[in-house]
Amino acid sequence: MRDRKKQSKKQSAAADVAVGKRKESVARASIKPGTGKVKINSRPLEVIENEMLLLKIKEPIMLAGEEAGKYDISVNVHGGGSIGQSDAIRQAIAKCLVLKVPMIKKQFMEYDRSLIVADTRRKEQHKPPHSSWGARRYKQRSKR
Repeated sequence: MRDRKKQSKKQSAAADVAVGKRKESVARASIKPGTGKVKINSRPLEVIENEMLLLKIKEPIMLAGEEAGKYDISVNVHGGGSIGQSDAIRQAIAKCLVLKVPMIKKQFMEYDRSLIVADTRRKEQHKPPHSSWGARRYKQRSKR
């Protein structure tokens, strides 16, 4: 019984993991040798109904070509909205593929730098006097 648990841990450790971030969304992708299946939150990629988001997520897979077909990718994503999540998934998949096939990195960087490098812009903090108002809103003043 113990031997089985040790074997399953070793097999899961063989998968490489990468993280993609965009706005409030965080996607963690793991890649392992397989047949080219992509799952997002344990669902197949084809379940996504929005065609634009589906194409955006598939970009790194299409750029990698046959190399992407040699690996199974599993992505867990949470936080943010649908567009932020799709960008985070796209980045996580690209980073995973770079871990397995390092020569793809140059191709990804030439195509779109955001496939590899995260966008560090975040929401601005609210200011103390009236934090419920927002980051920059202040009371309107009369000039006369």
